[in-house]
Amino acid sequence: MTALDTPTPVRREVRNRPPAGRVFLALLRRDLLVTGKELWVILIQVGMTPLFMLFVFSHILGGQGIVERSFANLFLPGVIALAALTTALQSTALPLVKEFGFTMEIEDRLLAPLPTSLVAVGKLVVATIRGLLAAVLMYPLGALVVGSAPWRLEGLPTALLVALLGAWVGGGIGMTLSTILPIQRINVTFSVIVTPIIWTGCIHYPWPRLESMRWFQVVTAVNPMTYVSEGVRGAMLPDVPHMPAWVCVLVLTGMAVALTWLSVRSFTRRAVQ
Repeated sequence: MTALDTPTPVRREVRNRPPAGRVFLALLRRDLLVTGKELWVILIQVGMTPLFMLFVFSHILGGQGIVERSFANLFLPGVIALAALTTALQSTALPLVKEFGFTMEIEDRLLAPLPTSLVAVGKLVVATIRGLLAAVLMYPLGALVVGSAPWRLEGLPTALLVALLGAWVGGGIGMTLSTILPIQRINVTFSVIVTPIIWTGCIHYPWPRLESMRWFQVVTAVNPMTYVSEGVRGAMLPDVPHMPAWVCVLVLTGMAVALTWLSVRSFTRRAVQ
């Protein structure tokens, strides 16, 4: 065999797989960029119902003497809590229904060099940021509608922490529902679940004042929205009866941990299927 007959070895380029952390941050950066471009959509989507509720209770009912003018200050913390939790819930539930449904856009993310569980965590992080952003924006918008708003600088860290935990819980609820339930029933299920969350979440009233209706007080204690509303209300209006801040933070932290495990697990199972 001559030198010309000797087969030349083929060199293959071996590309190093990028670290999972770098891929995770790249996906997160992309989602945050999209969030910035859709900021006006978030404002319209989240702000319409709470702002109209504030306007009706403060100007219409308050102007007629049906409710006290001061009720708007009591109501505003609940509106902020509502914005945090429901924005995060919608930010995970609605897109995942589409991505796991007819568009199948989720495949692009699942093909990334990243564990499936981190893809789910990335969705939760983006939803939490959206929920927290909605809560922060709801304060000046609500103050503009009402004409005034309670303010305590020392209560700001607690209010932000509670809103952050509430947004994470909302994202976990949305991801769990959208990955467990059939797509055909998701709209009906959202109506059945979101409506009780709003009206039994102590948005309009402090939890301690429900002692005369003990059964309803127990029902509201099961709702995570109650702890978000009470935590924000206690931070902004310490003189109003409210749950202790440590109770709200402790319960929301436990719910966030449990829902993170459940939502990531259901997301992974749905992705594999």
